[in-house]
Amino acid sequence: MENKEKAVRETELETTKEEDEHVKEMGMLSLDRRRNHQIELLTIIGEVEGHETVSGSTKATKYEHLLPKLAQIENSVQTDGVLILLNTLGGDVEAGLAIAEMIASLSKPTVSLVLGGCHSIGGPLAVSADYSFIVPSGTMIIHPVRTSGMFIGVAQSLRNIEKTQDRITGFLAEHSGMSQERIEELMLDSTQLVKDVGTMLEGKRAVEEGLIDEVGGIRDALNKLHEMIDEKMENTDKNYEMT
Repeated sequence: MENKEKAVRETELETTKEEDEHVKEMGMLSLDRRRNHQIELLTIIGEVEGHETVSGSTKATKYEHLLPKLAQIENSVQTDGVLILLNTLGGDVEAGLAIAEMIASLSKPTVSLVLGGCHSIGGPLAVSADYSFIVPSGTMIIHPVRTSGMFIGVAQSLRNIEKTQDRITGFLAEHSGMSQERIEELMLDSTQLVKDVGTMLEGKRAVEEGLIDEVGGIRDALNKLHEMIDEKMENTDKNYEMT
């Protein structure tokens, strides 16, 4: 194994200027092949930007960058799996759910890794992968839907917010080990956060609650993804032999 890794290192090309710019602008990179697997790296960092542009001083992940990339990944015959790194304070609900649904519907194996924090709409993004990790110091914050701008004080406005909240809690429950009732209980806890209603789950507790699959780091996430790719390839070969 050491000789094989050495041979790979000796023939490995440095990243090109184009690849470096791709990382700088959109946080995306095709990782070098290991175990004969091609893995695409995606990052969701800062605020999830929706239809309105965030301020110039705010780091943001643009959904118009991620959606086409995810479609390209699904259509690619070269990509074997996707690794998603998250460190986000949340952001636009519609954009976040759109990205989460795209990730969840990929046929390629996907693994997410929460670094730092993954708050608000970052929750659905983290659990949308087939398997999720969180570092020991990582945090997940679950809180009710907030709205900004003009708010019409009628019952229909409240019902619309409740429907949006149900979409989020329903997605979280469907793609994690938590029940929707438990998610709502943590979401409405008034004793945890100083200036808000909700709950902060640190790494180990996020796993204990069933929101995230496992505590681990980048090595664990990559190893898991390679295992999932191998398993999918083996199942594909078996199905091909049966036909």
